[in-house]
Amino acid sequence: MARTPGRLSSTATSGHILEMIRTGSATSRSEIARATGLSRPSVALRVTELMDGGLVTEGTRAASSGGRPPTLLEFNASNGLILTAALGMARSQAAVCDLDGRVLLRAPGTPHMEQGPDATVPWLLDTWSEQISELGRSPDEVRGVGIGLPGTVEFHAGRAEDRPVLGKWAGVALGPMVAERFPVPVMVDNDVNVMALGEHIAGGHGHTDDMVFVKVSTGIGAGLVSGGRLLRGALGAAGEIGHVPVRDGGGLPCRCGNTDCLEAVAGGRRLLVQAAEQGREVTGLKELVALASEGDPVAVTLVREAGRRLGETLAGAVNLLNPELIVLGGDLSEAYDHLVAGVREVVFQQCTALATRQLRIVASTLWDDAGVRGCAAMVSEEILSPEAVNGLLAG
Repeated sequence: MARTPGRLSSTATSGHILEMIRTGSATSRSEIARATGLSRPSVALRVTELMDGGLVTEGTRAASSGGRPPTLLEFNASNGLILTAALGMARSQAAVCDLDGRVLLRAPGTPHMEQGPDATVPWLLDTWSEQISELGRSPDEVRGVGIGLPGTVEFHAGRAEDRPVLGKWAGVALGPMVAERFPVPVMVDNDVNVMALGEHIAGGHGHTDDMVFVKVSTGIGAGLVSGGRLLRGALGAAGEIGHVPVRDGGGLPCRCGNTDCLEAVAGGRRLLVQAAEQGREVTGLKELVALASEGDPVAVTLVREAGRRLGETLAGAVNLLNPELIVLGGDLSEAYDHLVAGVREVVFQQCTALATRQLRIVASTLWDDAGVRGCAAMVSEEILSPEAVNGLLAG
């Protein structure tokens, strides 16, 4: 996530100045000089270095407060590509983004995740290559790769660790497999974490540094943003609210090995079973959501009860983390009015008045783009950090 730097010392590097331009905290040479304490010649030298490296361009002139109006400096997001993939057990997205995370081309697919990376990664590589060609760009322009996986991911190791869900993926480092075609940094994270990043960076929910993003679909998981930072936990297992036990679950087994987990009681698989028991033969969660949106009483009741169950678990998170915003995403959230009614009923009943005073519960605005936008943000923060930029310019 983009950081907004305060006043920097006169040791501010070209990488720090690029960060200021990217975040909009300083967009002219005079603003950079005031913010950093650097002399005008030092600022000019660093800006020239960034321009020669293709990272900064000169844009329009700003409004003048007297004298010659300053020329605005702009981050050149087109000077490279980021490849992203939001992988799911039911469907996936592969996309090419610019350095600012804007999606240039996106393609859906079903790359047989259950068969493991040996089946999925070739699909990804071929899809990305086709997209790059369709954009008229070169593979040499790729600067980084970001991948979201539907299971627990050990972030710093870049590999999945969730054997019950991703058995053939567990322990496999994806970086070397991708590097055979694209020799660039490869970052891997849990799918809900990257969706949370996407919503936080580009969701249009207003400035908030404390947010819980919840994906409610076949599985249930959360991405936690606190103080503007994603909370991954010691081993990448933060946010696994789908495996928090709930009361009166009836002893339902969960894929994690426990019983009465939130996901087992209120996840998509359980809702489809309940719908069939009540005479609603639907082939997938989206059909159930469509029925609920049309006002079918069985579907509405199931979705609203799932919202109440979710609210029970979220109430603990709200009391613990005091977020300003809860964003509901995933297939079930498309029946938002019914789902959120159940969530709000329980959250505002069980949480402290202070914890909910400013709490907003909203629907995702990015939908399928949340994952790929989040992957791009994850990569850009790594490859465009001041240290990385300084290393690039020095090389």
